[in-house]
Amino acid sequence: MPGTVILAKSAGFCYGVRRAVDLARKTAVESGGCWMLGDLIHNANVVRELEELGVRKTTEPETLGEGDTVVIRSHGELKRVLDGLEARGAACVNATCPNVCRIQKLVAQSEQEGRRAVIIGEPHHPEVMGLASWCAQPLVFSGPEDVRAWLAEAESNRDIPLTVVAQTTCIRELFETSWEIIKKECTNVKIFDTICDATHKRQSEAAEIAGKVDVMVVVGDRKSANTKHLTEICMRSCPRVFQIEDARELSPDFFNGCHVAGLTAGASTPAGIIKEVYATMSEEIKAAEGKEESFEELLNQSFKTLNTGDRVTGIVTAITPTEVQVDVGAKQAAYIKLSELTDDPSAKPEDIVHVNDEIETVVVRVNDVEGYAELSRKRLESIKVWENIEQAVEDKTVMEGVVIAENKGGIVVSVKGIQVFVPASQSGQPRGADLSSMIKQKVQLRVTEVNRNRRRVVGSIRSVTEEARKAAQEQIWSSIEVGKHYTGTVKSMTSYGVFVDIGGVDGMVHISELSWSRIKTPSEVCKVGDTLEVYVIAFDPEKHKISLGVKDRSIDPWEVFMNKYSVGDVASVRIVKLMSFGAFAEVVPGVDGLIHISQIADRRIDKPEDVLSEGQIVDVKITAIDEEKKKISLSIRALLAPAAEEDSEEE
Repeated sequence: MPGTVILAKSAGFCYGVRRAVDLARKTAVESGGCWMLGDLIHNANVVRELEELGVRKTTEPETLGEGDTVVIRSHGELKRVLDGLEARGAACVNATCPNVCRIQKLVAQSEQEGRRAVIIGEPHHPEVMGLASWCAQPLVFSGPEDVRAWLAEAESNRDIPLTVVAQTTCIRELFETSWEIIKKECTNVKIFDTICDATHKRQSEAAEIAGKVDVMVVVGDRKSANTKHLTEICMRSCPRVFQIEDARELSPDFFNGCHVAGLTAGASTPAGIIKEVYATMSEEIKAAEGKEESFEELLNQSFKTLNTGDRVTGIVTAITPTEVQVDVGAKQAAYIKLSELTDDPSAKPEDIVHVNDEIETVVVRVNDVEGYAELSRKRLESIKVWENIEQAVEDKTVMEGVVIAENKGGIVVSVKGIQVFVPASQSGQPRGADLSSMIKQKVQLRVTEVNRNRRRVVGSIRSVTEEARKAAQEQIWSSIEVGKHYTGTVKSMTSYGVFVDIGGVDGMVHISELSWSRIKTPSEVCKVGDTLEVYVIAFDPEKHKISLGVKDRSIDPWEVFMNKYSVGDVASVRIVKLMSFGAFAEVVPGVDGLIHISQIADRRIDKPEDVLSEGQIVDVKITAIDEEKKKISLSIRALLAPAAEEDSEEE
């Protein structure tokens, strides 16, 4: 519409700034004056107003102590400054934005967990400097270029456990590009999206308006990071963008040839300044076009028109036992019934939301006659879940859920409260497997089909597991080498060895490589499901075959034997094989000795099995050691001979 000024719905004070200003005003009145460390918010007009109310400004916190009341700014403060104020007995009123407080806790927690905090934002911004002070070795990156430079410094940087957060006013594109690089390159990363929802909405709304207008005006203090970001975002879509601090900076030249102008404001801009700029812009455009529309008419046009199904964001203004009243910037009074706030019948509204909270809802009913609108947060959350599910199909996103039931043909997985049917063929289990064993298990899946009207969702676990297995196989084959060690799981067993999964690829451990001891079957030393430490003996990439070993090759069994025994020593041995000429016995794992048939008993025997059996433990005397040929002679008879001689003498 010619001559229109489109006013952004979210322009002006955000919840955190409004809260900080209200706390400062209240504290100044109640305490008869107080202090702020630097500017409470990035707006010179508001700071001057606060100073007139008795909120004095200082840049030297070390001069404050007992008897002084200090209001901590919305951006937060350096931890050492807060600790110093507390130590000196100053009374602190914490006006730090709750979103910033949450990030401070995440940064401090990362250090407690042995992780390094990564902060994406402007390094010299007060908020970022304050966040960085909550841990010992923070990493602050202004964007993806800084991230790439840090990763290029040292290969070992990729293995450092990281916790990634963002400045509340960070441009989302910068944050997402940065964390995507970190997630791809680093091995142990936790990512928290800490960009303020109000900031994101303000930026998105500004971009949308800028694409529709001839001139875009952004109001805010020049020191304000979020105002600067709004200006940068608008400049991508609008050819003429002007950043001003108040109406005095507007010029008629701004609006030459302008038919539609846009107006938004940073989070630290008071409503009074926005209204003054709005009125001035309207008058300038009217003057340019000969229009005589009043400011009141234009302002009324800026009010929202509510329709059933609209998503609206508002501020909680009052709470009763049965409902929550919300200001959504419309002519109608808006409220949320308790039943539309939560599913919990025992919950109290004041335990869920608080006055001045920002809340996102959907309009469920509009009564223009009586002038009210009914809202629902519960239904909006349900809508968002369905939208996320539908988007997941398009993006092929991997989602996580819990198996809640088995039914005919497959299983049911709960994903964010939505029931997803997974056919048996897509469960990732072998044909005919007992799917009920999966109930209560956490699984990852891809949604393959969605019909919101029929509330039908179909997914596949197999596609995720196969993709993960394929990636793991590629990783194994790209890095495998002889001698490399892996921790594997026994998948199956045969008479001649076991097959071990070393991370998506199976290798075979021959029975002779399972143990230094002589064994008949692999089941003597392991079973399916056991974890084994294995190493690569040989591999063939073309045939996709890998030979693995378990025996510790750093140990020489013969050396172990020689260090432990000498000729004449008595040893307890295990019979491992019977031959016609005698029996072989294991002295230490990997070293056998021979008991000749003539040394098995103190009498003549026809065959060794008349006296011995495989697996039997007997005591023997070591009668000879051939170190060159690594052969050992053993004798049972040598231990029996003295007793036989005594019996002969008595007779």
